[in-house]
Amino acid sequence: MNCGARMSDKPHVVCIPLPVQSHINAMLSVAKLLHQRGFYITFVNTEYTQNRIIKSRGLNSLNGTHNFQFKTIPDGMPPSSHIDAPQDLPSLCIAVCKNFLTPFCNLLSQLNDASSHSIPPVSCVIGDGCMSFSVQAALQFGIPIAQFWPVSACSLIGFMHFRELVERGVTPFKDESYLTNGCLETIIDWIPGMKNIRLKDLPSFIRTTDPNDIFLNFFIQQMKWTPKASAIILNTYDALDQEVLDALSCFLPPIYTIGPLHLFARQINGGGLEEIATNLWEENGECINWLDSKESNSVIYINFGSLTVMTLHHLTEFAWGLANSKKPFLWIIRPDLVDDGSIILPHDFLEETKERGMIASWCSQEEVLKHPSIKGFLTHNGWNSTMESISAGVPMISRPFFGDQQTTCRYCCVEWGIALEIDDDVKRDQVESCIKELMEGKKGEEMKKNIMELKRKAKESYIPGGSSYLNFDKLVVEILLS
Repeated sequence: MNCGARMSDKPHVVCIPLPVQSHINAMLSVAKLLHQRGFYITFVNTEYTQNRIIKSRGLNSLNGTHNFQFKTIPDGMPPSSHIDAPQDLPSLCIAVCKNFLTPFCNLLSQLNDASSHSIPPVSCVIGDGCMSFSVQAALQFGIPIAQFWPVSACSLIGFMHFRELVERGVTPFKDESYLTNGCLETIIDWIPGMKNIRLKDLPSFIRTTDPNDIFLNFFIQQMKWTPKASAIILNTYDALDQEVLDALSCFLPPIYTIGPLHLFARQINGGGLEEIATNLWEENGECINWLDSKESNSVIYINFGSLTVMTLHHLTEFAWGLANSKKPFLWIIRPDLVDDGSIILPHDFLEETKERGMIASWCSQEEVLKHPSIKGFLTHNGWNSTMESISAGVPMISRPFFGDQQTTCRYCCVEWGIALEIDDDVKRDQVESCIKELMEGKKGEEMKKNIMELKRKAKESYIPGGSSYLNFDKLVVEILLS
């Protein structure tokens, strides 16, 4: 058999994430695991995202490796004025719905071009749950499509019920007073698998008075296609989410839990995959050196993820809460973290904390969280961050901002007992008291005990014979090679 024929027998999966940092990182872990199982990988970024990654990591960072290539499609959005400028999320949602299907189908056709024998024909697609056009495309090409949702199972079931919330008249709200008069405390008792869930605990995109709200309608549109996928992949593990997973399985295609993905993928050795990364910001390697100089279990780590934007007032309240706690801290402040672009920390704060605090623009979060000096994590409760914190056994202080973060916060604080919540209107006194409680209080001790148990169960899931390990095998055999 010639080389071309041998290559044609190789399964070829096309992976396409939503072009935001957390979704890209999670999808990359899936792609690496499949590459290790013998799949040819085409990983699809938007042109804008690809350019940002190259700027962050260098010209050769996305050259790929043997049987692993990167391709791009246009997003159809106006060019940004600056390569580091964040894309407007509402505009991105509109672009996903209107601009992505045709270029993605064109790419699949190019990859399948019979005149090219250098790569195998596409045999399956893994598309981000927020990129439902990938389901449409795969159905057109007659190949299996697995939807990957890099959010918690509890958040996914919330998104799945957006349409019913509209049909029941729960949302859109009649007026803005619904946000302040206690209506968000209303118990929603009809969503299966979710007990005592309040309206405020559901993904925040329902908090609108506009029937044409972009985010609300975007997720209703995306969820139409989820049941039409061949499979659903979730970055979680059965012991964490069993009740919600049981409820989801009643109305979705087969669900494969293969998390914690970052730990599962860490087992990969060789093949050049270790060098492939997709960071949109350059990491500051000095963070680890700084942590090395601190005592064990002494540092609070603060990072609000890749998309969160806050007011300068709230940034200042966080700053003084940290200062007044008197605890060492590592604080990640992105250049675009403040909504008006002006990140100006008080001079007195900087002077007071210069001996016990470090501020950086980005870091390797996984490495930071597993460092022995880290005692707690002040977070937005994005799902990647939450899974990394659970896997590292680091209890959290949660200040969710938007989207699925509210739902994950509820489960962390109430169902799993591994986090404390800070109110939406951030006050320095509450920031200080939460840090002290986590670092030295009785509640902090309970949270540490709870999260260490979840860490143990997480580790059991991805080692040979564990639930996620077995589910990954089933995903490959039952769906992707079918």
